[in-house]
Amino acid sequence: MKIRPFVALCCVAIVLMISGISMGQVKRPFHDGSVWDIAYIKMKPGMETAYLNYIATDWKKNQEASKKAGIILSYKVITSEPHNPGDFNIMLMTEYKDLATMEANAQKADDLAQTVVGTDEQQMEGYRKRLEIREVLGGRLAREIILEPKKGRP
Repeated sequence: MKIRPFVALCCVAIVLMISGISMGQVKRPFHDGSVWDIAYIKMKPGMETAYLNYIATDWKKNQEASKKAGIILSYKVITSEPHNPGDFNIMLMTEYKDLATMEANAQKADDLAQTVVGTDEQQMEGYRKRLEIREVLGGRLAREIILEPKKGRP
């Protein structure tokens, strides 16, 4: 039996329409949340108090100003025991509404840092001083996932 090209094309079109309709009706049990910029820091031995003093003063001051200006939503400081000699022992987490907002506010954040923290030269001097008490191991951007139950399911 030979299938005519028109009939085959119609069958393919119907299958694609049905799959498209069913895909459009699928409800994900989650949605995208805020974006976190996470810095992984290793405080040098004996320098924990010195670094945490910086975090509780200058770093917090900049975070609070950023929050007040609507650049960030929130921030967190989390300490952890290292699992190996090269592991971090503190995470600095900054929450943004989403990636687009974070990128759109980059210049505004830089301008605010100039006011709150100081000029580029002052900021670089601060980085140099902090090299003596901590090591930045890296950073990541992470997206929070908000879990929602599917509609119509228990």
